[in-house]
Amino acid sequence: MQRMPSGLAQLLSLLSLSLLGRAGPVSATICHADTVPAATLLLPYFEVNLGDPNGLTTLFSVNNAAAPAVLAHVAIWSDLAVPILNFNVYLTGYDVQTINLRDVILNGRLPQTASTGQDPGDTISPRGPLSQDTNFVNCQGLLPPPPLTAAYLSHLQRALTGLSSPITDGLCAGQALGDNIARGYVTVDTVNNCTLRFPGDAGYFPGNGPADVTDQNVLWGSWYIVNGREGFAQGSDLVAIEADGTNPATSTPGRYTFYGRYVGWTAVDHREPLATTFAVHDSVGGTFSAGTSLLAWRDTKVAQAPVPCPATPGAPVWYPLGEEGLVIFDEQEHPFELQCNPVIGGCPNPFIPFVAATQRTLVNGAALPVPFPFGWLYLDLNLGVAGTNPPADPNAAQAWVVSTESSGAHFAVAFDAFRLDSACTANHFVP
Repeated sequence: MQRMPSGLAQLLSLLSLSLLGRAGPVSATICHADTVPAATLLLPYFEVNLGDPNGLTTLFSVNNAAAPAVLAHVAIWSDLAVPILNFNVYLTGYDVQTINLRDVILNGRLPQTASTGQDPGDTISPRGPLSQDTNFVNCQGLLPPPPLTAAYLSHLQRALTGLSSPITDGLCAGQALGDNIARGYVTVDTVNNCTLRFPGDAGYFPGNGPADVTDQNVLWGSWYIVNGREGFAQGSDLVAIEADGTNPATSTPGRYTFYGRYVGWTAVDHREPLATTFAVHDSVGGTFSAGTSLLAWRDTKVAQAPVPCPATPGAPVWYPLGEEGLVIFDEQEHPFELQCNPVIGGCPNPFIPFVAATQRTLVNGAALPVPFPFGWLYLDLNLGVAGTNPPADPNAAQAWVVSTESSGAHFAVAFDAFRLDSACTANHFVP
């Protein structure tokens, strides 16, 4: 196996030590964006430089906050929300699995885990003294997973860089930005078997028969975007999405749920939605000389398939995504407003800063020019997309925003934007 660079090894060591201070499972608090163990985790954005072994890569951990063993199902999506790859991760009690997406996307190596049925010697996923181990019989032949084939590895790399692939019949799954950086986002769900289905496939969520997904609120984790070339990293917690099958907000048909677009807005996924409006600080210059970038994940509100190359306005049907309003304040509260959806017209300018399902947008770059060097942004990312869904509020649109600031090759920080509402009851308000 390829030797891990010393910087990454030190980072993972610190990550492992940080696990010891985390709390155990708590009761679900639905419609509140809190950092607690959950049934679904979201890595809102990743990037891997395919042309530089010391360049950008993204690492994340999947952790089990409870003593019983659990199966986690990982799905990798393109920046246009097309499902690309999925695999399973077995976690003993209180276990942690750290995944370097460079290993997956560039080298085709999937995390090596196995339940007791596939690991009788307890060497692949060893059990700790406080942990439980389980035999998931249906994982036989699927855990530990084999390396990706050369054909599928090529497809993975092409799909995540916006190029056509034979596996998608010559269609494209992402934006072709031309920089050889693989982009997308990741979801992680608790499941009861080693499934190879994606969210949205028949049988993944409850329907006419048994379902793959469960409502176990036991997962938590962290992520890091590491720039080995420049020697710094940015990171935060994975987004925790709790499940509750009895709360009316997550069990009533027509309400907004996280996976609503894949279950016909029937709420059978039981997952709470994210926020729709955000407040986030920004700076252009000063100590953080490289400025501020916003990592923004957005709900397309439709299940997306590959499209003709390249992606263009209207293909996908929701692309590019606009917003209800965007107000930029300086430190003396002077506002500069970008309001309404530029896609349908009537806007004072043509700037659309967050067009895809996930992206990195430079503040004061071409997509998001700002008139003030320091201040904050009010983001109302609600938007009606492709019809009248969800029925409870067709104009609501969940999202997640992370602010990253950097001084170039010296240091960097990342923090989640402040959430001003929940898509359970979206706030359609622009100052």
